[in-house]
Amino acid sequence: MIRKMLNKLIKSKPTATAQKFNLIVAGYGGQGVITLTELICQLAIARGLQVKEAELHGLAQRGGSVQAHIRFGQNIFSPKVARADADLIIALDLLEAARTCWWASPTKTNILTDSQLYWPYDSQISGDQIISEVQPFAKKLELVDAAKTAQKISGNPVAANTYLLAAAVVFGFLPFAKNEVWKTISENLNPAYLADNQKVFEAAGNLGRQKGRG
Repeated sequence: MIRKMLNKLIKSKPTATAQKFNLIVAGYGGQGVITLTELICQLAIARGLQVKEAELHGLAQRGGSVQAHIRFGQNIFSPKVARADADLIIALDLLEAARTCWWASPTKTNILTDSQLYWPYDSQISGDQIISEVQPFAKKLELVDAAKTAQKISGNPVAANTYLLAAAVVFGFLPFAKNEVWKTISENLNPAYLADNQKVFEAAGNLGRQKGRG
């Protein structure tokens, strides 16, 4: 009887998305931060989850720092992620990853960031220095060549947002399946850009094989 009750409790244990998932997307104006944010929100909505989202629109100009908070799950009342309470941070630039550490916790937060540094700062600080500053705040830190790969494949570094979204799923940082993600991308992006974005998406999928994830 007790074993049956325990098994029932285990089976009924809510998943991460049935509770709350806190996410921050960070980058610069013109990098596709808002597009990436909207895609993640659509993914959660398609799952039937409650979604709250807030953006720093005031700085959303080309080259200006942009951050978006996304919270989804059940009983979501505020769009803002509390200090040290992010489950995931996705940064489209390495320096932006450092700027989001206020919301990170080494016991909870996975950080996924592009390895590149935005050009005004690439001669002022080294990538290794930033990584050493970010690492203590991360449960797990993954760096990928998102913009570089997107530029090589599509000729457009903005497709890095597609690369990072796919990478977040491959690394197990986002509670969605690859087919869900691509379906959402294909339904929401301009059809003119879908072919190139699919190539970028598939390139990120190879990260799993490169690192033994599938």
